[in-house]
Amino acid sequence: MARAIWKGSISFGLVNIPIALYPATRREELRFRLLRKSDLSPVNYKRVAEKDGKEVPWDQIVKGYEYEKGKYVVLKEEDFERVDLEATQTVDIQDFVDQEEIDPMFFYKPYYCDKAYALLRDALKDSNKVGIAKVVIKTRQYLAGVKPEDGTLVLELMHFADELADPEKLHVPKKTEVGKREMNMAKSLIDSMSSKWDPEKYKDDYREALMEVIEEKVEAGGKEIEEKPRKAPKPTKVIDLVSVLQNSLEQSGSKKKATAKSRTKRKQPAKKAA
Repeated sequence: MARAIWKGSISFGLVNIPIALYPATRREELRFRLLRKSDLSPVNYKRVAEKDGKEVPWDQIVKGYEYEKGKYVVLKEEDFERVDLEATQTVDIQDFVDQEEIDPMFFYKPYYCDKAYALLRDALKDSNKVGIAKVVIKTRQYLAGVKPEDGTLVLELMHFADELADPEKLHVPKKTEVGKREMNMAKSLIDSMSSKWDPEKYKDDYREALMEVIEEKVEAGGKEIEEKPRKAPKPTKVIDLVSVLQNSLEQSGSKKKATAKSRTKRKQPAKKAA
């Protein structure tokens, strides 16, 4: 397992449970270096001042907050120390709330707790509750949810309310009445495309395709490779929503029939030779 990113305890009421947190996701972005074209020498980032384009040494750099456009206030180390939160190494659960009440948009990064603690895990599962906590990791305070998941406890970092954009301020279409026929067809399409949740079914196509290009270039010794012709998608104009839904239903139905037929063929025993 990966190295623990944090060690401490879960605390609620008078209960104190020691835990360690481990990353629950494995995604790593592909990292690229900037190179000089002539000899592929790596190009490093420089600290350059916008005013005159001159490089600035570390000992002349300070941290500033832009409180108005082009106006800054400088913050020193003692200023940060004044508001530094005590790293208590405790996941301090402040409330238990119904999981259904929490908008999924609040959750964004899960961590496994190294021990399941059957009592807390099962109590949360049976009551369908999530422990809402605050935790300091390194120097930053996070909101977090403690919840049962696949036989263990998961601590999932959450956004604070003011970190989410207010949908009321977005230019989204106003509510309009939807026709009964359109609604029935839309529901039928959803039903025809419904299946059991299988996370292994969904792959990062962009990453896989990019890795293929990288591997081809490595095998070619860094030389340019011939680009494979791609079929450009035909532009479509959605004019009649009903007809679009109808076509989608027909396509979905055809795919389901083809899948069922292939499964039936696989199940049939092979005919014995006469």
